[in-house]
Amino acid sequence: MYRFLLTPRWWGINVFVVLAIPFCIFMGSWQLGRFEDRVQDHETASTQQESAAREAARPLTGMLPVDKATVGKQTTVSGHYEDQLLVPERKLDDREGFYVLTLLRTDAGQALPVVRGWLPGDPDPAKAPAPPTGEVTVTGALQAAESPGSNGVSGRSGWPEGQTGAISAATLLNLVPYDVYDAWVTLNAGDSGMRAVPVSAPQNSGLDLKAFQNLGYTAEWFAFVGFVIFMWFRLLRREVELTRDAELGLVTEDAETRVNPGSTGGAEGGRRADEAEAEAELTS
Repeated sequence: MYRFLLTPRWWGINVFVVLAIPFCIFMGSWQLGRFEDRVQDHETASTQQESAAREAARPLTGMLPVDKATVGKQTTVSGHYEDQLLVPERKLDDREGFYVLTLLRTDAGQALPVVRGWLPGDPDPAKAPAPPTGEVTVTGALQAAESPGSNGVSGRSGWPEGQTGAISAATLLNLVPYDVYDAWVTLNAGDSGMRAVPVSAPQNSGLDLKAFQNLGYTAEWFAFVGFVIFMWFRLLRREVELTRDAELGLVTEDAETRVNPGSTGGAEGGRRADEAEAEAELTS
């Protein structure tokens, strides 16, 4: 009854099933591992932020370049404020507002972007408090350069004069006539009555949309394993039923041909031979 499993058609079906199941299991496990890694990174980032707030501030030069080990750490640097820019489309507690970003020019000649605080509403230079004059020493959390279009950063371009969409050396170098550190600092306490900007988690370390996409892909791959197995058993059951019916003579010629190729051709040839023999008898 199961001789049909040795036909070329079923060889192809079986090979596909044997290859598809382990492939889907591998892909599902890989996507699940990606999700678990993001969960672990999220927990690690949260722990680092809590411990970093209790650590003593360290000089900026010893903490560059910014990486996962130094992001969120407390740093201190001295210099004098120069250019001030506004960073629009930044939310805080689900309220739309903007950052007040001021470039702190250090003795080394480079400038460090310092987010002095957040204000609600549309960006307006008249609302932004003027920075302190003279030599200042700032202390805050070190942050990595932002990338447009990620982590809530706007991907727009062509901002009005005095505004920038992302805080990074790549964007600020076109706006100021001096070198800029590829990092920035958010003050622990908002300056001049502004609200302090919370520390941002490192990119690709939070439970964001990408993390839950990995979880969704995991479910899809494992669901496909079940679908492949279900379809194989369904085809097998149908083929067994057709084979049994063919043995009992309960199937049409088309069905019998699919189950037992060549059987229909023989029946048709026999029928034509009988018809020819009957015709010969009538004419004789």
